[in-house]
Amino acid sequence: MSRAVIVIGAVTVVLGVGAVFLLREDPEPAPAPAAAPPSAPRIVPKKGPAPVAEAPRKAAPKKAEPRPVEPTAPAAPTLASLRLESDVPGASVFLDRAFVGNTPLTLDKLEPGTKRVQLTATGFDSIQTTIELVPGPNNISLRIKEVSLNVKTPVVHKHGMGSCEGTLTASLDGLQYVTSHKGDAFTLPYAQVETFAVDYLQKNLRVKQRGGKTWNFTNKAENADPLFVFHRDVAAARKKLAAGYSPAQ
Repeated sequence: MSRAVIVIGAVTVVLGVGAVFLLREDPEPAPAPAAAPPSAPRIVPKKGPAPVAEAPRKAAPKKAEPRPVEPTAPAAPTLASLRLESDVPGASVFLDRAFVGNTPLTLDKLEPGTKRVQLTATGFDSIQTTIELVPGPNNISLRIKEVSLNVKTPVVHKHGMGSCEGTLTASLDGLQYVTSHKGDAFTLPYAQVETFAVDYLQKNLRVKQRGGKTWNFTNKAENADPLFVFHRDVAAARKKLAAGYSPAQ
């Protein structure tokens, strides 16, 4: 094959390929995808604070009632006061032998403890007593127009043959002789006493029952003083009773 033929053939092929490209229609461009319609704006509610579940209401606690304020106890007293009265107004009062005034009487700022009180009044025998003052108020009433009697003395009773020992006592009710010798013992109300006398020189105290027996008393020491004091106290008490004094309770 000749060279000219080869060249003609190659040109023919090239022309043929070019004609194919020229005769070929351009394909229509694919339609662009339709745009999606605009969606309605989404309304998003504003977020507030998340609702909190309401806790069950608790009953309001009862208010404690205020406790009453207890008053402060006053300090215990250390000193004593004394209110002293007597059945004889105006009686002079001596406290531990010192004159302190006349009844009715109030004394303050006294030291607690044992005190000796003496009352005197014109026309009456003085009386003395011991009182015990405690811290704080003390109220005492003393009776001058009051009589008490409780005295005793050991005695020896001399009778016809021999003697016997015992105790002679006296109260506001009468005399009593207590002895182991039963035949000489006695209890006599004053209404039954005919004689009640002391002989200081003879050292003898004589008691005679009205319409009855007589007792002559002395003592072992043959001392008349105890018999004299016994007789004096009994006579003084009987005199007061006769004057209207009241028996001590």
